[in-house]
Amino acid sequence: MDKENFETSVKNMLKIIGEDVNRDGLIDTPSRVFKAFKFLTSGYSQDPKDILNDALFESSNNEMVLVKDIEFYSLCEHHLLPIIGRVHVGYIPNGKVVGLSKIPRMVDVFARRLQIQEQLTEQIAQALQEVIEPKGVGVVIEARHMCVEMRGVQKINSITTTSALRGGFITDARTRKEFFSLINSKTYTRF
Repeated sequence: MDKENFETSVKNMLKIIGEDVNRDGLIDTPSRVFKAFKFLTSGYSQDPKDILNDALFESSNNEMVLVKDIEFYSLCEHHLLPIIGRVHVGYIPNGKVVGLSKIPRMVDVFARRLQIQEQLTEQIAQALQEVIEPKGVGVVIEARHMCVEMRGVQKINSITTTSALRGGFITDARTRKEFFSLINSKTYTRF
């Protein structure tokens, strides 16, 4: 990212809305916004498939693997406002499993790009399908959109839910039912 050009753009935006860019509270704002956006869009410089390929293991397990309640933050590509939510990812191994920490890492790579929730859901499912070639994949995202809550319709706490299903999660009703039952259960065990 071109730091100087980015910071100049932030200064110009602040001037356009009527702010004094030289007042104490705003002097370092362009630099802080640059650093924030560099982090919030760091997913563009990472390949989620590399993350998944980094920890693939052979396994005879053929039962569902589920990582749920993966918290994420993203920016909506339409208004550059936050999307805040949780991702649930399940798959049925087909001779390979992926290291459990790699799934949340892969979610972060996609989330740290300008997004729409529908596309984010598809990208996660597609990456898993292509890299680990499971018998099935299920991804559900539940999120709040600040572009809905802070502007426009202004509906506080409305939740958008999206899903992407592949393989056995589509063709086998029992698998689909198990997946949705597991992600909807709120039983937590404290270790």
